Order: sequence, then C-alpha cells, then structure tokens
Amino acid sequence: MIIDAHAHLWKTQTGRRDNAPVRTLRDGLSDFGGEIKQMMPPYMVSGENSPEMLIANMNYAGVNGAVIVGEVMDGNQNEYFKAAKEKYPNRLKICAFFDEGEDYTLDGFDGIKICACKLKTPGIQKHFDVFENAYKSGKFVCIELEDGDAQTGELEEIIRQLPDLKIAIGHFGMVTRDGWEEQIKLARYKNVFVESGGITWLFNSEFYPYPSAIRAIQTAADICGFDKLMWGSDYPRTMVEITYKMSFDFVLKSEEISDADKAKFLFENARNFYGFDGLQELDIIPNML
Repeated sequence: MIIDAHAHLWKTQTGRRDNAPVRTLRDGLSDFGGEIKQMMPPYMVSGENSPEMLIANMNYAGVNGAVIVGEVMDGNQNEYFKAAKEKYPNRLKICAFFDEGEDYTLDGFDGIKICACKLKTPGIQKHFDVFENAYKSGKFVCIELEDGDAQTGELEEIIRQLPDLKIAIGHFGMVTRDGWEEQIKLARYKNVFVESGGITWLFNSEFYPYPSAIRAIQTAADICGFDKLMWGSDYPRTMVEITYKMSFDFVLKSEEISDADKAKFLFENARNFYGFDGLQELDIIPNML
C-alpha cells in the first residue's frame, strides 16, 4: 500500500512566476513567465492535467491514494480539485489553495496549501488566522518554505501556538539547499511531518536511483525519526524525466532502508496524517515486457 503526499492537478494553468503569467500550451508545454518549459510529459497533449490520467498512473504503479496540492504557478484550481474528489472520493485528499489577498474556503476540502515561500509580502505570522481556521475546522496544512531557515522561526512560533494543528512541510525542506535540516527539525514537534514531493527533481542531476536522496532521507530520519517522513511524487512535473513508478521505486529497491521504515515512509505515516481510510489493494497487471 502506497500514498502519494504531493501531487498536482489542473484544468489549465492560470498562475504566475513572480509577476509574469504561467499559461498552459499543448504537448505538455507551458509558457512559464515568458519561457517555454516542458511542464508535463508530452503525451498530455491537451494541456489538461486530469484526475483520470493521475488515477491511471496510480493504478499502473500501485499507488493507492494521493494528496492533491496547489501551486502558485498553476493558479487557483480549487473547483477542479473538488470535481476530482467527487469522482474519486476514496483515492484523493484535496487541499484548498491559499493565495494571499484572495478569498478562500475550507468547505469541501481536507486541508489547505500555503506556498509561504511565494507570499506576495513577507511574513507567515500575519496569516495566523489561516492556520487557526484550519485547526478549528479539523483540517491539515501543507506548506512550502523559503530555503533553509529563512521562515522556520515564524512557523515554529505558529506551531507552539497551535500544537495540535497537523502541518506537512513540502519538498523535503528543499533538501539540496543550505540549511535544509532546519526545516526537518520542525518535525520534532508532535504534529509536524515532512513530505518528499520533488525530491527526484532536487536530485535530478544525479538521476535514478538517487543515492544522495536515499542518504538525505536517512539524515532526516536521524533528525526527526522515520515516523515523521512521507513520500510524495510532485506529479506530473517530475514525470518529464522519469516514470511515476520510478519516483518511489528507488526507495523500494534501496538496501539501506529497512522494510519497516519503507512501509512508514510510503504508506503508514501518510495514512495516519491525512486520515485515509478504506483504501483498497490494487490488482497489478504485469507489463508486456
């Protein structure tokens, strides 16, 4: 059983890179603030990053559930997320996307996503009410921070004020940046976890089977314990280089991580943190190869 703690969906991108627009093109391409980038695999020809294609990839790879998070570059896809969950209520958890200055609602969502590293004006603490509303509503918070310890102090103060709020720190603390361990240290608090969405992107120059990523996972476990770490794929952006299965297969095949810790990292921690229940085992159809 496997849960993906960091995946994306969009109908069409309506976001921004700094102050320039990000817009979907065809064949997996996007106008990324004036630069053409391969944002998705080329077989996503229409530019729509659909829940049907995600579920097909999950079924093929043997991933039972996924958490859908938004991103500034993708824009507000909240209604699209809701429609996806209506189709796959037992497979998906969805996060409302918070964008500074815009209205948001937690109704119909399992949690909320905050791109703290891309706030229009600095300061996590000024958005304390967003964290407090999530706590009072029984929702979790998914958050991405600026590199290193630039925002860890602010977040730590919120954690102390709301110790029972569930918080998942994304992108494995931006593991290839200096000071990434300071973000991992926050997971020493009882309800703070870390998910690895984008770890294959961060170690892409090394490529599969990502030995440095395995070492980083072990380093993080030394800091906060394997009970606080969760796998995430960053689908579909990371799929421009690798297959969906490869985004976790390097962990499964590692001889440096025990089977018990693999189970925690790939499934058990996310099941407990996000509240997945009723997930069904999947029938894995063998490859023609």
